[in-house]
Amino acid sequence: MLQIKRIYECPQPADGCRILVGRVWPRGVPKERAEVALWLKEIGPSTALRKWFGHDPKRWPEFQKRYRQELRDKRELTARIKQLENEHRVVTLVFSARDEERNQAVVWRDFLAKRPRKSERRRADKRERRRAHRNARG
Repeated sequence: MLQIKRIYECPQPADGCRILVGRVWPRGVPKERAEVALWLKEIGPSTALRKWFGHDPKRWPEFQKRYRQELRDKRELTARIKQLENEHRVVTLVFSARDEERNQAVVWRDFLAKRPRKSERRRADKRERRRAHRNARG
């Protein structure tokens, strides 16, 4: 299960494996208190995209679109998070943004939730090949 939470909230056992998603360490949060298992700096949006967005709600739809495009190029990180989710059952993506509805963790959570697992993609590909083969036979 994937969930998101502000890093300024107290860590809880129900958080499972906590992963900080952001290129910049949150202000005023000592590393010991954050209780993050992993800080994947490269998971955050590019510096240019982060600065362009500037947490402007009007730019949120375009930010999501651009950030999802960046995420498509980060397959190894997506696989790493899925692996941690399988190992820990619960993964919490922690973030520092004030806006809890419009931030990079929301985009990541939604992006990961919509990506089918590898085995599901293989089954779908196999079904598609069988369907194409049947149609070709005619």
